Amino acid sequence: MRTIAFVLGLILALHSAGMAQESDTAAVLRADLYAGSLADGLAEMEARAAEGDAEAAFGAGFLIFLTGVEDFAQAMLRHGFDPERGIVVSPFMGAFSPPEAPQRPAAPLDYAQLRSHLDAFVAAMDSAHEQLVDAAVQDGAPVEIDVMRIRFDLDGDGVGDDQGTVGAILNQAASLGGALGADAPAELPEAVFAFDAADAIWLAGYSQVLAAQADFLLAHDFEMTFNAAMHRVFPGAGLPMDNAGRGSIMSDPETDMLMADAIAGVHTLNWPVVDRARLTGVQDRLFEIVSLSRRNWEAIIAETDDHLEFMPAPAQTPVHEDMRITKPMVSAWLETLDAFEAIVSGELLLPHWRFPERGFDLDAYFTEAERTDAVMILTGYGALPFMREGTVAGPEHFEAANAVFGNAIWGYAFWFN
Repeated sequence: MRTIAFVLGLILALHSAGMAQESDTAAVLRADLYAGSLADGLAEMEARAAEGDAEAAFGAGFLIFLTGVEDFAQAMLRHGFDPERGIVVSPFMGAFSPPEAPQRPAAPLDYAQLRSHLDAFVAAMDSAHEQLVDAAVQDGAPVEIDVMRIRFDLDGDGVGDDQGTVGAILNQAASLGGALGADAPAELPEAVFAFDAADAIWLAGYSQVLAAQADFLLAHDFEMTFNAAMHRVFPGAGLPMDNAGRGSIMSDPETDMLMADAIAGVHTLNWPVVDRARLTGVQDRLFEIVSLSRRNWEAIIAETDDHLEFMPAPAQTPVHEDMRITKPMVSAWLETLDAFEAIVSGELLLPHWRFPERGFDLDAYFTEAERTDAVMILTGYGALPFMREGTVAGPEHFEAANAVFGNAIWGYAFWFN
């Protein structure tokens, strides 16, 4: 009898320990994520994190990231953001357009407002970065989350609806990709993952990927491009060319105006640098992305569990077979990070088609450029101040990645960060 009692007690103890691995914090976090009440969830997670709750520390970082994305998406949609009408239609840019959203008049948008929205987005991403890095150090128990059920309040009415789930957004992106000729999956796979310290590091890296792009814009004066072409993606928001005439010169009015706006957009991609600190800060963010990616893989490889891994180590079980990661993949990725870091630092130069004996020094660009004239840099003259002799990046510097990932390299880069 004592043996039976011991076994029963051991079972109960193990069950209680298993339950303790995921506290009610995880359930509260999931409830707010799935309901679309991100702001309420953030307040609760921050309060719990202040009391030393490690799972809440991750939840707070995750929600800061998501609310930053939600706030920016709301701002863009409030101003009539409609990329399907834009110069370049893409699944990514179309991701935040609800498929059957009610039509509302666009709020007026000017250049200063757009810069303000971008600035707020950068601040949110930096706050998320700080919190997520801290959460990774605390290393709380994994938190199970069904990513597809995460819900955003895209229209800003205080209620997250079905059109705002990650699943619905990705389905729309897939359908837009199909319309452009890309392969679209018949249905999205299950996406329940147990997010842990390694994933907190991964998400911190992504906060910097997004912040770097916004900061690059803010480092420049791109008002001319805004005035000349961005009415294409903000129709009805009162931009200077929003109510231009509908004449034609070669074909029908719609085609001719689209071509004219595309030309205007390219012609005005000559942006003076107005904030040097932001431009050099982009370089710092790129270094941080590399550092966090290395830390991410160190944490993944060191894991001893094997449960619903978002990025499984070679010895772990993938949630889906096509998510399997091998040792050669990890090795190739780390080598790619080394090459990328060398390019950002200027140790390895970027090739330029006009100057086969020299390379483009990206470090010099970040620290010395007075303007970014995309056309002139591409055609050669604008690149001259940054061309120098040295080791130029070539296929040999990405040999391992090409051998392991092949044409799928960009998909893995999007996943691995």
